[in-house]
Amino acid sequence: MTTVHDQYEPATAPPPTLRIGPVLLVLLSAMFLAQFDFFVVNVAAPSLESSIHADPAALELIVGGYAFAYAAGMITAGRLGDRYGHRRLFVIGTIAFAITSGLCGLAVNPEQLIVARLAQGLAGAVMVPPVLAIITAYFPDEKKGRAMAWYGVSAGLGSIAGQVLGGALIAADFAGLGWRNIFLINVPIGLVIAIAAMKILPARKSASRVGLDPLGAIGVSVALGLLLVPLTMGHVSGWPAWTWISMVLAVPALLGTLHWERTLAARGGDPVLVLSLFRSESFRGGVIASVAFMLYFGSFMFTLTLLLQSGMNLGPFQAGLMFAPMGIAFTITSMVGGRLTARWGMNALVVCGAVTALGLLLLAVPLAVSDTTVGLPWVVICLGLIGAGNGVVLPALFGAALTTVRPQDAGIASGILTTTQQFASAAGVAVIGALFFTVAGTEPTSHDWSVAMAWAALASMLLVLVVMWTTWTFKRFSPPPAARPAERS
Repeated sequence: MTTVHDQYEPATAPPPTLRIGPVLLVLLSAMFLAQFDFFVVNVAAPSLESSIHADPAALELIVGGYAFAYAAGMITAGRLGDRYGHRRLFVIGTIAFAITSGLCGLAVNPEQLIVARLAQGLAGAVMVPPVLAIITAYFPDEKKGRAMAWYGVSAGLGSIAGQVLGGALIAADFAGLGWRNIFLINVPIGLVIAIAAMKILPARKSASRVGLDPLGAIGVSVALGLLLVPLTMGHVSGWPAWTWISMVLAVPALLGTLHWERTLAARGGDPVLVLSLFRSESFRGGVIASVAFMLYFGSFMFTLTLLLQSGMNLGPFQAGLMFAPMGIAFTITSMVGGRLTARWGMNALVVCGAVTALGLLLLAVPLAVSDTTVGLPWVVICLGLIGAGNGVVLPALFGAALTTVRPQDAGIASGILTTTQQFASAAGVAVIGALFFTVAGTEPTSHDWSVAMAWAALASMLLVLVVMWTTWTFKRFSPPPAARPAERS
């Protein structure tokens, strides 16, 4: 079977005209933009409630629908990049992202915004896979480890910037557009990235064409959609029969898709899911850890923003600023995280995961036991701890699962890993968001918001404990840190 890595010459040296720094800047700008737009809606949630009358279910679809569409199209888009060229796909995806962002900014009701966000997620799915593909295919081996670390850093900073800069944009209220500015700003930025990509990114095409697997891609999307939609809508609609039927149908849909993937692989085709990768215990562990982390991270950013604005009555800009210490701590620890993991291996991830869990616990307990909302300084301290732990864990998770994956399978493995992370973000918003709104009730007081956030934070802490346990098991399947060439670089 042909893999992404097999399509290219060995990347022992970049093409003579490839400038590593500018190429990485263009690629990571797109990754930053994609993550920024997943989380920027969190800080706009109260504005969307008052402006276009978005109810809790609509808010979760606006947030989670983007991540769902983003993940659903990612692996297939990666195949298209192998077939038609990654630079071409990157440029098309970036332009599409700019256009769909403009449509989000022009929406006048929740239904239009949900549809536009789904389209924006699909555009992101076209824009992002070439990032990893180009790094894998063209970067020299000694540069790949550092590039992957920066990939994780850009994803994390984009997530946090969505909260901070999003709040600033809404508060600035340019031209009286309010929340619409968080989408409209993507239009010129996306076009600039696309123009730069046409001039800077390598244009070499693959030596042979990879087969597509539309049936597999549709099957995976349908199976997860049958699960995510009822989880998103169930708590608002009172869990009617269709929600349970949908979740039950997700099981045969997934089993049928997996059977098709095995059949296609046996015929010598190119399935969208390379199931043989899951025979590696470290890859399975990496996927589990990544899923657990993104379940926590996506939902935490969503629910905390609701607490700050609806429970603590902060404006969008003030709420966004509350995430600034988290971003600063994340940036600092992500800069030294590579050295920590190079020296201490998975122990560094376990310890830093414990720091994140401690921050969540220190946030949850006062929220649960106090009759009033917790003071903002205490929230800032807890967010600093959470950001410090995340700064080491998140970038490392992008590469930890790939430690024992064969080089020729690295591209496919990266696609599967990224896809599961994005689906996990959508599922986290749906599941923990449902818990949050259920605890808060229909007409919540400030105390109700606090208790709801306490439960959400405790659920997040349990997920972080899963990350810690799983990364601890990596030590049994990974070579000693000093033996890893990528880390020595």
